[in-house]
Amino acid sequence: MKLLSFLLDGQPSYGALRGDGVVNLGRRLGARAPTLRALLAADGLAEAARIAAGSEPDHALDGLHLLPVVPDPDKIICVGLNYRDHVAETGRTLTEKPALFARFAGSQVGHGQPLVRPRASTDFDYEGELAVIIGTGGRHVSEADALKHVAGYSCYNEGSVRDWQRHTSQFLAGKTFAGTGGFGPWMVTADEIPDPAALTLETRLNGQVVQHTSTGLMITAVPALIAYISTILPLLPGDVIVSGTPGGVGMKRTPPLWMKPGDVAEVEISGIGILRNTVIDE
Repeated sequence: MKLLSFLLDGQPSYGALRGDGVVNLGRRLGARAPTLRALLAADGLAEAARIAAGSEPDHALDGLHLLPVVPDPDKIICVGLNYRDHVAETGRTLTEKPALFARFAGSQVGHGQPLVRPRASTDFDYEGELAVIIGTGGRHVSEADALKHVAGYSCYNEGSVRDWQRHTSQFLAGKTFAGTGGFGPWMVTADEIPDPAALTLETRLNGQVVQHTSTGLMITAVPALIAYISTILPLLPGDVIVSGTPGGVGMKRTPPLWMKPGDVAEVEISGIGILRNTVIDE
């Protein structure tokens, strides 16, 4: 099942993709689960699947204003330097434990919405990544049980403002500018992706392939990331783990390849789909 969040008449809702249309689950489930995050917290995926299977679409997908898959997560935890080719191109030292930093919900846009190059910089880089969406919360989750806590997976373009990222040793300043992260187009539920290490990830800028990898090449795999992060603080339904980008980023090209207004950035992951965003200036 594919689940997505959207705006309808100025109000947020969510639904299930069915063909070229969307079954409005927010309208049907109402106060019990008004958002996708609330659906996950209510352990409502099975009910959502039954409703979607038995309903005709309420809206055409084309023309819907899509929101980030989970517009209101409690937290977004990003993983830096999680592919060896990216570690090598940055010249950094491989760390024993995953490098973590946070993004905030206001830094994200949905599929089809523009990524915003901030007024403060022109060093706007792409980073195609696999997003992991938590369904069942927990603390001290073991690697063996970790995938049982996953609701599904999505595509992420972790747009990075590189000069601000380099202001200090902490990444956050360059990683959470308003409107710089693309998240979508939808969440594919985990039953359709039994092994998140068996996916192909490709990033394209204006049709040119700039990143291509297998998610099996992650240094710290998804189960280990969940175990590590859940040791720090409890994971909650709707939380998002953005699992790291492979080599090929724009800042390490000669000359650097920055995203600029008018560009079209795409992140495609097998079994999930294509996240597509244009780029505009703030």
